[in-house]
Amino acid sequence: MLEVNDLHVNIESVQVLRGFSLRLETKAMAGLVGRNGAGKTSFMRSLMGHLFPSSGSMLFHGEDLTKLPPDARATLGIGYMPEDRGLVPELTVEENILIPLWVSPNLKAQERLRFVYSVLPEVEAMSSRKALLLSGGQQKLVALARALSIGTKLLLLDEPFEGVAPALSIRLSEVISGLRGTDLSVLIAQSDLNHSSNLVSQEVVIERGANAV
Repeated sequence: MLEVNDLHVNIESVQVLRGFSLRLETKAMAGLVGRNGAGKTSFMRSLMGHLFPSSGSMLFHGEDLTKLPPDARATLGIGYMPEDRGLVPELTVEENILIPLWVSPNLKAQERLRFVYSVLPEVEAMSSRKALLLSGGQQKLVALARALSIGTKLLLLDEPFEGVAPALSIRLSEVISGLRGTDLSVLIAQSDLNHSSNLVSQEVVIERGANAV
């Protein structure tokens, strides 16, 4: 379970999160909804340890995320798909997928790789290609694959449907829908729920860094 209470985060002098709170139960699938600039990405980056709260708490299965270094998220089973995909251009698709597994010795890399390829066989078909040679939509698939490789307990998906063709949006929805019934909790950040209204059972609205009233 993920419990975030009264989270405050600043980027330089700008307050991007203003007492935001969220509770995500184990195995739940939720939508984090807000306009561009509302604080969705800042919240996810805070969860991943890339931004540091000035106050508030972030607990994941009892672990205080505010006291852990960023790479500890991998050992906790948290997978992250950033909006900008975050792939290393010079590495192959497979190498990009394996990156978080290199810092998670508790998981068997080849076993996780087989799982990812079973879920996303189209990614296996391009596993030897360099990331820089992929289209934007293909990069989205690889970013999702990388998140799945390490995300055994929690998936954080930041705007997974943004800027992709309708056919790929449908495919992404199929993959995410297929995760229902597993031990995974999933949090999907979007500006609206047009693509995922049939996926999520919970909706949390964020406005100007705070919970919508």
